Amino acid sequence: MISANDLSPAELAALLHFHADAGVEWLLEEEAIDRFAEFEAMKAARRPAAAQAQQQHPAAGERPAPGQAPPRPNAATRPAPAERAASGPQPAIPDGEAVQQARFVAETARSLVELKTAIEAFSSCNLKHSARSTIFASGDAESGIMVIGSAPSAEDDREGMPFSGKSGQLFDKMLAAIGLKRSAILLTQVIPWRPPGNRAPSAAEMDICRPFIERQIALAEPKAILLLGNFSARFFFGENDTIHGLRGRWKEIAVADCVIPAIASLHPQDLLTAPVNKRLAWNDLLAFQAKLKSLSLLTN
Repeated sequence: MISANDLSPAELAALLHFHADAGVEWLLEEEAIDRFAEFEAMKAARRPAAAQAQQQHPAAGERPAPGQAPPRPNAATRPAPAERAASGPQPAIPDGEAVQQARFVAETARSLVELKTAIEAFSSCNLKHSARSTIFASGDAESGIMVIGSAPSAEDDREGMPFSGKSGQLFDKMLAAIGLKRSAILLTQVIPWRPPGNRAPSAAEMDICRPFIERQIALAEPKAILLLGNFSARFFFGENDTIHGLRGRWKEIAVADCVIPAIASLHPQDLLTAPVNKRLAWNDLLAFQAKLKSLSLLTN
């Protein structure tokens, strides 16, 4: 094993980035775990079950005596359906059924509070099982202003809120530049759970999560929406162009009975990676500010 002391700062940084991209966030548990003792305990737990099964069933190759019926499992010792279900992983439900469940859950929620509770209890999307947090809308739902990001980052997943870490700090500065702050708008993301390793959500995962974000919009009834990031823009505009081709132009989003003007811009993380694009994002923010003023949602 190579010690961290033998690595240069650049090599160590590259290794940490590799682990982060792969979804590894903690290299050590908070408390030491004796895996050898854990394995021995698992083997000891299996021995009584194996001995009981051998007594109830003939060994492989053995046949019952002539005229003797083969042994049948004892109903008293047969595991109950609930025990059999708990003994192993359950098969995932079909994607189509998961989408129907998501639609039902979303449509029955009559407020953002109810929707948040329903999403936190929803378990038919694989993304939830690998994420720490469920990221839901936060801020002022009465503001008429909504900003929608793409999917939670590793920092968002740890903090339990959208736009955390360095990208969140830049995002706050972007809002302040046009006279806004995150507590005065409704802030959310398309996908409520972080995809492992920050990978792009699959088509099935997007279909499952779509009813949730659309219901958030329908309940909040914003007057204008700012979409941040390539994924968010493609998700709502239904186009496959890059963010550079989708940004800076006002379009309309139809959700339920609402038609809402929306404009796309670069995600703060994109600006951290390529600061040269900050001038493009600034132009988009100015366009968003002008729209808010025309709708009397921003006075300063």
